[in-house]
Amino acid sequence: MTDSLFSQIYKGQIPGKVIYEDEHCFAINDINPQAPVHILIIPKKEVAKVSDASFEEIPLLGHLIYISKKLADLNKLSNNYRLVINNGAEAGQSVFHIHVHLLGGRSFNWPPG
Repeated sequence: MTDSLFSQIYKGQIPGKVIYEDEHCFAINDINPQAPVHILIIPKKEVAKVSDASFEEIPLLGHLIYISKKLADLNKLSNNYRLVINNGAEAGQSVFHIHVHLLGGRSFNWPPG
């Protein structure tokens, strides 16, 4: 598997600023933000889609959600934010490396798009 766009950013092969990092994941600001706060939380391990995740990835997937909460707190989103994980091109996934969108800083409608 070739490195995804996100892995290339993390490795410094293409421009991008990592705003958070731990042993399992890193985060960057979305280059096309859909809210005042739009952060992508990305595992260092490349898994293309949620539907490709195995039983062994359960702790990693939970970690991404926990880090989303931590970043929401750091960005003072006052417990008002949305988490989005797209799975597949028809669901809006454009980079095939699992990632969680943390969106906040404005009101959101339901149902989403």
